[in-house]
Amino acid sequence: MSEQVHNRLAVVRAERKVSRQALAEAVGVHYQTIGYIERGQYNPSLDLALKIARFCELPVEALFSLEPFRPLTDEVYGRKQ
Repeated sequence: MSEQVHNRLAVVRAERKVSRQALAEAVGVHYQTIGYIERGQYNPSLDLALKIARFCELPVEALFSLEPFRPLTDEVYGRKQ
């Protein structure tokens, strides 16, 4: 069994006002695949993760991680873990 890949895709997508459908079309997958990724029900392939990162104009590690992400408010406002 593979390890869960954590992601911030829903947050970034909402911030940029991009629908699941628009992102899916841009990266060549079904819109439900984007939902599965966002909910942690499906780990994207490396190819798909890189396509999503390119679409978002972010490094792949800003969107996907093997470790849970700290809340964005902690990162923005500097709260220590």
